[in-house]
Amino acid sequence: MDLRRITGLLFVVASLTFAAAASVLSSTFNWPDILREPAAVVLAAADAGGTTLIWTWFATAWTYALLAVPLLLLPAALRRRDDPVLRAATTIGAASVLLSLTGFLRWVFVVPPLAHAWVSGDATARSATEAAWTAQHQFGGALLGEHLGQVLVIVWSVAISIVLLRGRLLPAWVGWTGLGTSALYLLNQGDVLATAIPGFPVWDAAGFLGSTAWGLWVAALGVTLLIRNKGTDLDAPRKDTLATSH
Repeated sequence: MDLRRITGLLFVVASLTFAAAASVLSSTFNWPDILREPAAVVLAAADAGGTTLIWTWFATAWTYALLAVPLLLLPAALRRRDDPVLRAATTIGAASVLLSLTGFLRWVFVVPPLAHAWVSGDATARSATEAAWTAQHQFGGALLGEHLGQVLVIVWSVAISIVLLRGRLLPAWVGWTGLGTSALYLLNQGDVLATAIPGFPVWDAAGFLGSTAWGLWVAALGVTLLIRNKGTDLDAPRKDTLATSH
């Protein structure tokens, strides 16, 4: 199996394993809707979830982090290691995964102690804990994970889609679909910005539809790389290489 197919397989594995972990999290913790609930509701639910919920968050975080591996391999898999756009996009994409991973792992290392302190504390302690929860949630969640993490991964997918279309490296529908799903996913930023700007326009379905469509596109990108036949532009030698060989 060559690098192209390995990269495609890893995209598929990353998207499917994250979808599975996120589905479990959604069914057991009402994620992501619970993120917009008052602090008291979230902290009580987090403490009630116990160790099982912590491990679910741990799995969700690291299955998403798997995306970094095929993301970093993609320029070589496309035989475009020296493409400056791909190199910049890869750096941006890797940064986005790290930011999102940080946002997810808050629920493993930061939220459980806060939840326990809230449940076991008196009224004064609960009030202080709710303030601490809001501060870390806006910084680690809304800012790092939901805003920077999502926006940067959208920039990555847009850049990849444009490279694929301009270079005719894969079927055109992969590039066009990547642009469309990225635009849809970007609409989720209304919900994120509304946490800091009251009254900011929000389309409630944007988060679910955008993230789902984008995840399916990542899987489709992987499948296309995995099954791409030999003899395509992707597999053909570069013209400059042919010129130097003569």
